[in-house]
Amino acid sequence: MAMDITFPGGMAVDAHYKGFRIRTDQPFGQGGSAAAPSPFDLFLAALGCCAGYYALRFCQERDLPTAGLGLALHFDRGADGKSVESVRMTLRLPISFPEKYRAAIVRAMDQCAVKRQLAAPPRVEYTLTTTPAASVA
Repeated sequence: MAMDITFPGGMAVDAHYKGFRIRTDQPFGQGGSAAAPSPFDLFLAALGCCAGYYALRFCQERDLPTAGLGLALHFDRGADGKSVESVRMTLRLPISFPEKYRAAIVRAMDQCAVKRQLAAPPRVEYTLTTTPAASVA
């Protein structure tokens, strides 16, 4: 599998994958124009969206109500201001959500592939290549 990363200008960096363009940028204070989320923001969003997906599927598979279902992700930064020390997710359940499923939906959310990947991070390797200089007309 491959994902192509391009640099459309300024501090923006885009990922192209499966026909989608995923835009990123840096905040104003870091030289960006804040025209899109930062790559790290997308990482946190992926964590929340993944857990949310498992909560949604849990409800759908049991014909449980999903109106009002939502998730809030809160995180604490490390002393360096960049790393994240802790993440807390609060799942908002519909009022009619059955008490007997509360522990089970948390277990379902814990199946999130993004969270599981954090427990066993991949090996990251870098290789370099050169591209021919653009021709000047």
